[in-house]
Amino acid sequence: MSLAIQIDQNGGPEELKLVEVTVGDPGPGEIRIRHHAIGLNFIDVYQRTGLYALPMPLKLGMEAAGVVEAVGEGVTHLKAGDRAAYASQPPGSYCEVRVMPAKCVCKLPDAISFETGAAMMLKGLTAQYLLKKTLPIEGLHHGDHVLFHAAAGGVGLIACQWAKALGLQLIATAGSDAKCALALANGAAHAINYRTEDFAARVKEITGGKGLKVVYDSVGKDTWDKSLDCLRPFGLMASFGNASGPVAPFAPAMLGAKGSLYVTRQTLFTHIATRESTQAMADDLFAVVQSGQVKIHIEQRFPLAQVADAHRALEARQTTGSTILTL
Repeated sequence: MSLAIQIDQNGGPEELKLVEVTVGDPGPGEIRIRHHAIGLNFIDVYQRTGLYALPMPLKLGMEAAGVVEAVGEGVTHLKAGDRAAYASQPPGSYCEVRVMPAKCVCKLPDAISFETGAAMMLKGLTAQYLLKKTLPIEGLHHGDHVLFHAAAGGVGLIACQWAKALGLQLIATAGSDAKCALALANGAAHAINYRTEDFAARVKEITGGKGLKVVYDSVGKDTWDKSLDCLRPFGLMASFGNASGPVAPFAPAMLGAKGSLYVTRQTLFTHIATRESTQAMADDLFAVVQSGQVKIHIEQRFPLAQVADAHRALEARQTTGSTILTL
């Protein structure tokens, strides 16, 4: 048996219920894992509210770390007793024990704690595919400016540090002076409080009027239009989230008028669709964390039973860095 968080219908944090479930043995291509720590992400909110529609009842959570208890037929990269971490579909990490596909589960290096593993997999792999794979047509080179919205969050703080390690000048946006200071302390070259400043005007000032090759945006509706105005001709608008709500429909001709711009909507699960790609990206993440160039900041911890409070804090933008659920 395992305690797990489940919703029976879409709605607010009050829909999150602690239930007891039966956990069986892993089938072919599966493992059973006992969690030591669980990650919290904005995609969990999208699934809870129904922005990302999934069948009910639904167990939430996309990220965790723990110890493998058993492996099913055909699983060769993991064995019982291995420390492991993952960002993976289907949802269901908000629990003590689960059976799940083994494909996206990776051995966790001994030097990385369970809490760090749970806090870094979805967010760190997201930063990896953005900075390494989601690139403008001209590429990114040492000294280039990039704009990263919500830079004091879990993905953002990792991106600030990783961008600096890559020699990029990351321009961070955040919703308070304290969050801007946090982004700067983690490697951002510039920080803009979008509540008190026009970030598009500041970007033009910082870049000497040239604009940017790329904007990385997980905020969505509230930042979309001005983000497009930050781009130089042939620039890339890389959307990977909707924290303020989904972007409204727009006419493609507008992209031509603004400078033959590119737009992409990215999701991590396309990038980790195979065992090989998942492991390669995880190896890159593990290496940069173990080198000390990227530190994972766990700023909030909530017991699993208090997950509703964690969701409220996340939606109210009261969190910084990563948040984990403890067992």
